[in-house]
Order: sequence, then structure tokens, then C-alpha cells
Amino acid sequence: MAVIHLLDKSVYELIAAGEVIERPSSVVKELLENSIDAGSTNITVEIKNGGRTYIRVTDNGCGIAPEDIPLAFMRHATSKIRYKDDLSAIYTLGFRGEALASVCAVSRIDVLTKCKPDDFGIHCSLEAGEETCYEQSGCPDGTTITVRDLFFNVPARLKFLKKDVSEGNSVANIVSKIALSHPEISFKFIRDNKTELVTSGDGRLISAVYSVLGKDFHGSVIPVDYLLNGVSVRGYVTKPLMSKANRAFQNFFVNSRYVKSVTCMVALEEAYRNEIMTGKFPGCVLMIELDPANLDVNVHPAKVEIRFSDEKPVYDAVYFAVKNSLMTFDAPMEAEISLSEKATGKKPLSYAEIYKKPEKPIEQLSFSASPAVFESSPMLNSSVAVYGKPPERKSTVSEEFSSSAEPRSEAKLRYKYIPTVRADKTPEEFVKPETPKPELHLPDITVIGEVFKTYIVAQRGEEMYLIDKHAAHERYNFERLKSGSTDVDSQIVLTPFKVRLSYDGHTAVSENAELLKRFGFQLDIIEAPEVTVYGVPVLLSDEDPADLLTQIADSLADGKKSGGSEVYDDLFHSIACKASIKANTSTSDEELLRLAELVIENNIQYCPHGRPALVKFTKSELEKLFKRTV
Repeated sequence: MAVIHLLDKSVYELIAAGEVIERPSSVVKELLENSIDAGSTNITVEIKNGGRTYIRVTDNGCGIAPEDIPLAFMRHATSKIRYKDDLSAIYTLGFRGEALASVCAVSRIDVLTKCKPDDFGIHCSLEAGEETCYEQSGCPDGTTITVRDLFFNVPARLKFLKKDVSEGNSVANIVSKIALSHPEISFKFIRDNKTELVTSGDGRLISAVYSVLGKDFHGSVIPVDYLLNGVSVRGYVTKPLMSKANRAFQNFFVNSRYVKSVTCMVALEEAYRNEIMTGKFPGCVLMIELDPANLDVNVHPAKVEIRFSDEKPVYDAVYFAVKNSLMTFDAPMEAEISLSEKATGKKPLSYAEIYKKPEKPIEQLSFSASPAVFESSPMLNSSVAVYGKPPERKSTVSEEFSSSAEPRSEAKLRYKYIPTVRADKTPEEFVKPETPKPELHLPDITVIGEVFKTYIVAQRGEEMYLIDKHAAHERYNFERLKSGSTDVDSQIVLTPFKVRLSYDGHTAVSENAELLKRFGFQLDIIEAPEVTVYGVPVLLSDEDPADLLTQIADSLADGKKSGGSEVYDDLFHSIACKASIKANTSTSDEELLRLAELVIENNIQYCPHGRPALVKFTKSELEKLFKRTV
């Protein structure tokens, strides 16, 4: 048996720090929670190089007393709890006594702090947990903590940090969530000397929503205010028509702490059942308050996951709170249509009588118009569009099947099907020149017609084919995208527009900019979490570009988190599906012929999802089917 020995302090502090400090955003989260617990009303967060080389958090809180500073950086030293019974009544964000000690163990840190009654503040410097400076200093009330060279003494952890933009987005995401949870505090976030976020700190949640989530989200919400079984739920949820493409805009706060809760998520989405389209998700900023004794916030060192002692009261409170708001503020209005008061003898109902607001006053909201989509312009050619409404198209088939000017043989060569490469040859066989095969002269393909505007009936020689036009075209587009043999043409917009993504989505888009350019997206991804769109894929001009880009960003982000390589296949599937001929749509005879030739000559059997795209019958099989032959 191996000898058991006690770990050295320098080793166990690094191990303990790894449980709390994973990346720069972990440092910011811990420092922000301490600043909030200190009673601050103004907090500024500044980072450089994604927080890897520089993090500074400044607050105007109560400060740290000179005699407490040596204790503040020791492990399990805290002012938040003292006895074991305190663990069942936690009202502060930090309480474990690990934050400052963990940060100090893996960085170089400077602290300036001053309590209001004191004449002088204290300047303290530490490196890898060891104090290097302690002196009096002039400074304003509150605390400023500067963290430099994160993981300088743990190179193995340092190399696992992502690009600066990714780490910076993670920090911005943390600051945004905390800013939403405390609208009474004014937050400022500065990244690489550029201010990205400022909240007013006026105490109104709707003001924080506007600053953090933007004008469009602010204009799409309705208020929530409900109390059930001792659980209070207040905040805002999106109108059903303004639902989102993913769950990135669902924000739950329990006792002012941002949390990830399946219970709250399911209750929210259940309240929207039959109210929104399949594949869409409601957004929200919901503040849930309950007795601290009924929840455990100590499940995970990062304190993002919590556990309720009884989930049913929380589920019911969230469900009925949201349902009540939807019925009150998003209920359909009834109106009485009358030719005139004179004709009917009745006075028409006024707008106020038709739509009665609840008696309880709620914060006033300003609602913006729904986002526009593309609008065609006679002043522009077919490759340019104006943001407004979809351009009129005679057919949903892409131009590759509708060009009658090209000779048939050239069209076949240009749109040659490129199958996935199979490794069924040896390296020598790949190098060895192949003997040219004699050219086969096959009969021409004839399209007999179309069934249900979905299935093509075609014939070549003594063979009959049934083709699912959407499935076949989808497979063809999928293989072209996957092989990298083609780029999707981009349609430039006259007026560039912005799309607000989640920070994770923005990171995924920035790391896959070249891939999205291949798909026809012309983007400026400098200002997180928004991207400016200058061009969209021509094949997808009938789609809402903002919604499509959000879905793509979400898919890329989810694939990155799970580490699954299939995320790119899913992305190719999505683009190919949206760009393909749709079932139950009219298609010209020439387009049917072009598609039938493409499918039959390249033997496209299945769509990317595995559904059949082509079914073949020989003449003899049909004769047997009809008992003409035995």
C-alpha cells in the first residue's frame, strides 16, 4: 500500500482553487458577489485580454477593516456565516470563505480598501497566496481588487483557457446576469478600454432589462407579479409571438442569485403550451423569492446549481404566475363592429372598454414594433435586398434547376453530385490510374408528372421512379455543403442590421466566422453580444435572417459545450433543408425534369435524415404486381 502523507499547503490550495476558479469569469463572479454583499451601489468591472492578464473590480461598499485583511485571504474565513445553523438561512451571495483565497492562490493580486470611518485605506499585495506588501494608502471608500496573470503558476490550467474573445464573452455573460439580479446597483463593464455595459441602478428591473438584453427584448415583454404558497414570482416574460429560437434568453434568479433550474424552466414552458410554435422558446427575467430554509445553494462550489427541498410549490408558483400574465396582458381582444351609432341605436365600444387593464398598477413598458424582414426593391438587382419583407419568387427551387439557357450537358456537369468519400481502396489503388470505362448511352429521362405536389413520377427505359423532391434536393445540397465543393452566394442588404445573440452564441459565431461566410453570411462580430449583418444567403432569403442566425449560433454553441463533432452535420442539415424545394409547392415541368435527372443519374437514395428519396420499379416488377406475368 502506498504511503499516506499530508499535502503541502501550496499543493492543496491549488487543488481547492481549481474547484472554484475555472477561468477569468469565475474570478469576476466571486469578486462581484463579495462587492454586492458589501452593500455597494456602484460596481465597475474592467478586463483586458479576456481577463487572462488583467481583472479589476471596484466598488463603493463598506470596505475591509485593516485588522480583517490578513484573515480575508485565508481559506474558510468569512463574515457571512459563523454557526452551522446559519447554513439554513443564507441571504448573501458568498458564504463559503473560499473566493479570495482561491483567487490569490493562482494569481498576483492587489487590494485597495477603506472603511468610511477610517482616515486612510490599506494597500495589500499577494502573489500565489503569499503576502508581498502591506501598507497604508490613500484611497476612496470601498474596495478595489486587481487580479493579474491568472494561472501564472499553473501552466497546465493556463493552456486550457480559450481565445480572449471567448473568455471575455464569458465574463460579460456573468456581469450581465448579476446586473439583472440587482437593478438597484449601477454596473459598468469595460473590456479592453471600451465600455460595453452600463446600468442605471435606479432599482427598476425593466431598466436593467433594457440595458442588458436590449431594446428589442425590452419591447417584447409583459410583466409578471404573483404570490403563491409563500413563493413570490415577479419580473417579465416575452409575448408568445416574440418567442426565441433557443433558451439563451431564459433568466431565473432565486433570492437574487442567478441559477439554472430545470424546475423553473419546465414550469415556464408549460405555461406557454399551445401558445407558441414548436421549436420556439419563451424568454424571461424572473425573480423568485422563497424562504432560504427551503433551498440548498451549497450543491456546487460555483453556486449556480441549487436544490429545492420541495419543488412543487416553486413549479406551481412559476407556472401560475406566467399563465396569469399571459391571460391578463396577452389575451385576445374582442371588438364589436358597427356601421354607425345611428344605424344600430347603440354607442360603439371605446378602446378602453374593449381592453380593460388590471386594477393593480404595474411598471409602464414601451413596446417597439416587431422586427422587419427583407423587402425587395425595383432599384436593385436580384442579388440585393432591402430589409423589409421577402422578395417575390416564382419558384422555391434554386436557380441551378431553373436556368433554361444552359445546354443540358453543361448543366449536368456543373451540378455533379459529390458523394461522401469512402475508404474502401488501398493507397496504391488511389494512385494507380484507372482504366477508362466505355461510355454508356442510357435512354433519356422523361418526367410523367407529379403527385400531390410532392412526388415526381419519372421513366427511363424500362424503369419507373418515384422521387420525393424535397428529400432528394435536401440530400444534394447537404453533400455539396459537407464536401466544401461550393459556397452559398450572399445577398447584400441595403441597410445592415444587428442581431443580439447570447454571449455563448456570439463566441460560437466568432470562432466559426469562416464557416458562416461559406454559408453566405456577411457579418461584423466585433461588438459582443451583437453581430451586424451585411449579407445573408441567397438560397435562404425567404427565412427570417435574425432567427436563422440565432438558431445557427445556438447549434454551434451547444455542439461546442458537448464536444460533439456532429454539430457541423446538424448545421449542414439545417441549411440544406431550408434551401431545398418544399413539399406541397408548385414546381415547373422543367424544374421537375432537372431534379429527376440529378437524382436518378447520381442515384440519390436517402435524405440526410435517412428518409427515402428515390424508389425504383422495373417494368417486370410492375407486370408482376398487376399479375401480367408470373
